[in-house]
Amino acid sequence: MHASRQDFRDAMARLGAAVNIVTTDGPAGRAGFTASAVCSVTDDPPTLLVCMRRGSSTSAIFDANRVLCVNTLAVGQQALSSVFAGFGDVAMAERFATASWSTLVTGAPALDSDVVSFDCRIVDSVDKGTHSVLFAEVVAVRAGTGGRALIYWQRDYHGLQVA
Repeated sequence: MHASRQDFRDAMARLGAAVNIVTTDGPAGRAGFTASAVCSVTDDPPTLLVCMRRGSSTSAIFDANRVLCVNTLAVGQQALSSVFAGFGDVAMAERFATASWSTLVTGAPALDSDVVSFDCRIVDSVDKGTHSVLFAEVVAVRAGTGGRALIYWQRDYHGLQVA
């Protein structure tokens, strides 16, 4: 026995999370998506986990490229989050044209105006339900210029307030 899907989704809306754009580039092409399901796994070796919907159009690209960059968005970047979430049906190349990007070590796009970028190699993945959990070892980190982090809570964007 378990909670209903809707009860779970409503409860998760009460769990605030950083808003990230997860990007990749390589032999399979350039792609990105918006994610709030990102967290630290361990610091030895530095590893993040990223949850990605398996049925998405970008899933196969990430699987083939085996690299990713987690770009934590700043307050004021809600529109960029929406574009990479697929709202407005914007083509992938046009999504990347809406901001300035560079690369760190892996070649995955790192957002120039974010709060922080984690450049990673995908070392493992586990399929669970509708998603793949990607385990990504961090090979480079860049502190951004974006200021305060953008948070998603109660199905809306909020700025992280510093006391």
